[in-house]
Amino acid sequence: MPPSGLAILLGAGPNTGAGIARILSHPSHGNLAVALLARRPEPLHALCTSLRQSSPDAVLEAFPTDTSPDALKKAFAEIKQHASFQGLKLRVAVYSVKHSSRKPFMEVGYDEFTESLETYVGGAFTFAQESLTRFFGDHGETPLSEGGEKKGTLIFTGTLGALRCSAQYAAYGAGRASVRQLAQTLAREMSEKGVHVVHTIANGAIEDEEGPDQKSGRKMSAEAVGETYLWLHRQQPCLWTHELDMRPACEKF
Repeated sequence: MPPSGLAILLGAGPNTGAGIARILSHPSHGNLAVALLARRPEPLHALCTSLRQSSPDAVLEAFPTDTSPDALKKAFAEIKQHASFQGLKLRVAVYSVKHSSRKPFMEVGYDEFTESLETYVGGAFTFAQESLTRFFGDHGETPLSEGGEKKGTLIFTGTLGALRCSAQYAAYGAGRASVRQLAQTLAREMSEKGVHVVHTIANGAIEDEEGPDQKSGRKMSAEAVGETYLWLHRQQPCLWTHELDMRPACEKF
């Protein structure tokens, strides 16, 4: 069965990204072709190979990139031209970039602080613009009120740091909170145009396995995150979730 559409995942790492990609691409789940984007080429290609081995009928391709504007724009152009994705419309775009910075505030330099924001928040900005351009290019720009279709789902994977932060996490908290606000303003602007924008809050550890920690509710499984994202993607305009808190059963909050 050919893929029903295309998904783009930025932040295709061995844990969360692997589980999301496996669910979105598997023919019995999302049945989407998936473009995997990450900064380091070797682990990215290894992940792509591993996912293909576990699901031989899945369509997955790797595109090494960082979050700089030029690099992301180049990656989106390569995805559009790639032979594996011809004829497929973009359905899902996921920004799931790892972003961590811990340092006493008085030891953080201005350049270090702004570089963190540029890498993470600037990356989210460019990823969103490129995804929206592709959504409207593939599905048209007719708004829902005039009979237009759902254009796609744009998901930002956030953390509890988007809501509150501990000491020594100034750059981290500023970046996470900024992307949360970016997602919120995009949802308010793009929903009526047919784009479902979601910000999730991953509160707890995520691993790409189904072991004792997952069964006992101490950790989230990456595939469960993927299933949740697929559920979000399948929501129709009569009910759209914007912000979703995700945690394992035993995580304190």
